[in-house]
Amino acid sequence: VQLQASGGGLVQAGGSLRLSCAASGRTVSIYMVSWFRQAPGKEREIVAGITWSGGSTLYEDSVKGRFTISRDNAKNTVYLQMNSLKPEDTAVYYCATAKKYFRDSRMYDYWGQGTLVTVSS
Repeated sequence: VQLQASGGGLVQAGGSLRLSCAASGRTVSIYMVSWFRQAPGKEREIVAGITWSGGSTLYEDSVKGRFTISRDNAKNTVYLQMNSLKPEDTAVYYCATAKKYFRDSRMYDYWGQGTLVTVSS
């Protein structure tokens, strides 16, 4: 499985961005796709996840109500719609696949290359 993350950029606080994670290869093996982020000097942390087939979603408290994860199976793509962005959302965002919603990044099998989101105050 190959993952390609895109959509990052510079946005002012309160603004919105939509990230995309395009999957290719053996996509039939994908169960869960999650978004992680890593801010400078901090550990990588999970943000949200979605099951590939059923579309069940999970969110961390830090983004609940502001971020929405979704998927388009026809396009083999998972999205992360980010609204009401805050400066503390600034990070490199990664998508990754796993067998379930793990908060431990070491449990994820395949990773996208990351896309930088910068939120200015």
